Amino acid sequence: MLQHFLDQSRQILQRESQQKMSQIERAAVVMVTLGIPVVFGIALLLTPDPRGFGTHQQLGIPPCVFRTVMGFSCPHCGMTTSVCWFVRGNWSQSYKANPAGLLFAIASIAIWPWCLVMSLKGRWVGIANPGLAVVFGVAGWLLLSLVFWCFRLM
Repeated sequence: MLQHFLDQSRQILQRESQQKMSQIERAAVVMVTLGIPVVFGIALLLTPDPRGFGTHQQLGIPPCVFRTVMGFSCPHCGMTTSVCWFVRGNWSQSYKANPAGLLFAIASIAIWPWCLVMSLKGRWVGIANPGLAVVFGVAGWLLLSLVFWCFRLM
């Protein structure tokens, strides 16, 4: 039974690795591959706001409209601050600023080598349906952001 599973997995991976990316798909993967270190580099240049939110204002971005109008943080308040703390190795402060930001940073590091390989090969590696994976990944991250936000409101 285990051998059958391994054979099936090998066949799927071989088929997936032969699935060539379109030019638009490859450009998107290259942008993600280049974007992750750029975002982390920018985060190193910023000073994390001690309030746990508002660091993005150093980039000329206005304060969160939701927070300004409602008087409390939106699900993504503290994301920039969280990533700034993460790149400095202060994971507890990153978590305090926004747990979803910490997960985003960890996930970004985890997918970077995979994106690099796919960028260089121009083929999908280890994935049969990239569109579906993106939808589930983004939806899952948004759901986690909302769950963390609800706990932060308590």
